[in-house]
Amino acid sequence: MAEQNYRVFFDEAIKQIHEEYKAAGKENEFLLWFKISYVEDTISEITVSVASEFMHQQMDSRNVTSKIEQKIQELTGQSIKLKYILNNEPVKSSDSVQTTQIYDVPKEEKNADYKEAVIPVKKHPQLREDYTFENFVPGENSLYAFNASLAAAKNPGKAYNPILIYGGVGLGKTHLMQSIGNYIYKEKGDKCKICYISTETFTNEFITAVRTQTTEKFKNKYRKLDVLLLDDIHFLKDKDSTQEELFYTFNALYDRNCQMVFTCDRPITELKFIEPRLSTRFSRGLNIDLQPPNYETRRAILEKKKELLLETNQFSAATINRISDDVIDYIAKNVQTNVRDLEGCLTKMIGYAELVGKNVTIEIAQQQLRDIFSSPLSGSITVENIQKVVANHYNISISDIKSNKRSPKFAIPRQIAVYIARNLTEYSYPELAGEFGGRDHSTMMHSYEKISNCIKTDSSLDTTIQQLMREIKDYKK
Repeated sequence: MAEQNYRVFFDEAIKQIHEEYKAAGKENEFLLWFKISYVEDTISEITVSVASEFMHQQMDSRNVTSKIEQKIQELTGQSIKLKYILNNEPVKSSDSVQTTQIYDVPKEEKNADYKEAVIPVKKHPQLREDYTFENFVPGENSLYAFNASLAAAKNPGKAYNPILIYGGVGLGKTHLMQSIGNYIYKEKGDKCKICYISTETFTNEFITAVRTQTTEKFKNKYRKLDVLLLDDIHFLKDKDSTQEELFYTFNALYDRNCQMVFTCDRPITELKFIEPRLSTRFSRGLNIDLQPPNYETRRAILEKKKELLLETNQFSAATINRISDDVIDYIAKNVQTNVRDLEGCLTKMIGYAELVGKNVTIEIAQQQLRDIFSSPLSGSITVENIQKVVANHYNISISDIKSNKRSPKFAIPRQIAVYIARNLTEYSYPELAGEFGGRDHSTMMHSYEKISNCIKTDSSLDTTIQQLMREIKDYKK
């Protein structure tokens, strides 16, 4: 039977630390990083449970463990260590071929030349490898969505089904959705049929199936899934036949207890164009709102981004360390929109540090980010300047951007320019059509939706577009 000899001391330690954080005006930070549950103890050790390995790592990086151990020592006069387990269960290695398996070797058999053997992780073809729960930083704005998504991933089709995550651009909807898919795929592998798809692609596949008289094949593909991750359902507007097909797909999957996750840019109640019967289905499970992160969460996101850039060898440790804590704090305080903008500012500062080879001070950050932190820029950004920057980047002319040339060499830059113009200006689709050679507004909408979907699975394209946006904002005619 588990002992509880130190339970009262542990509870008192947590209580006192909470009061200290509250007195310092950091209660939100306490609530975010001290999510820990008492399990049992021995004479020299207390076992506690945390929600994930990521949370454990973040707690360690913020000295949470040492603060609790120190407080317990003050109360008991003894040195008691904390032992972590995940979700009240010991950490176990899966025997699935999809997991990273490290074979342990007794210490006496290891030598200086020893290297651990690692089986590479198998990647799902439709999911981004970096979109995992470990890489997502939950805060007050997203903790509900994070916990619900994790619960659904651990018990797909039963815990919460369906899940609809809605919110503005760059807040983490697609990240959480794909995290569910990556988690399930890691646990179950290819025997579990998981499909991540954008609403635009789903629509296009359905149209092709109708045109080629292969609707049965289409139905068999989607109605026999185990997990459906459908992104951006707000693009169902004016797609009545697709809505009807999705309705029947939803029913087929729901009846088989298959997990479904949807994302949208607004609450389902605001999608007046959705058929009532389909809207009812979307509302059947959890509808979760993602709001912009608060300061503490923004700061944590930036720290996590630095770790990921280092782990993926995108920048050296020497370069990343040139970004001072003051600069991180400056970005966290001034970027209050979304995660994508936060990461864009940090990447710009790290890129500056690498290219210039000097430490980034708060003064440098203020100068380099002044345009981003100023009032809305849409009025000073023109479609012509966007076309110039994009054309220059891809080594083509503005006339190529505006032309009817369909070669990918010209079509892709044109679609990217439309996407950026839609994000950085107040132009409507019909107005953009006039700026891009007099095309139909539906072509503009298609271009925007295509790039919007591509960047969700292609991190390199997302990086390129963020770079182009920064150049456009800095552009001087």
